[in-house]
Amino acid sequence: MSLHGDDPYDLGHTVAGWTGTALAALGSGGCALGVITASGPLIWGGAGVLVLALCATWALHLAGWGKASGPRPVEQWDWRVRDPDARNGHPGCLGCRLAGRPGASRRHRQPGVVAPRSAGAAEHPVGEPRAAA
Repeated sequence: MSLHGDDPYDLGHTVAGWTGTALAALGSGGCALGVITASGPLIWGGAGVLVLALCATWALHLAGWGKASGPRPVEQWDWRVRDPDARNGHPGCLGCRLAGRPGASRRHRQPGVVAPRSAGAAEHPVGEPRAAA
């Protein structure tokens, strides 16, 4: 049983998500306090914490403490479970593409299925070469 009961939804709670959210809240608060008090150092400090939030979330995602888009299997719904597919990259994930992960191409791939490639031939959207006209 999860904190939210027996919901049939994967709410996406992850270590990367919670860490990034907490740091972003602190950074936003620092920026807001800097604006209220007209303090440049507080504004820049808050902005620095926001950059730290971005980097920490990305690093944790790449380390397997995030999740791919879409629902996960029920046994991976707990926020303390590492993502077993993070090493290869998540299909369509910008963060994984920026890190150069091999499985993070723009098109969706099924796990374990490699699309056939032929030199110079255009591919059908499903990954199969088109028949010659």
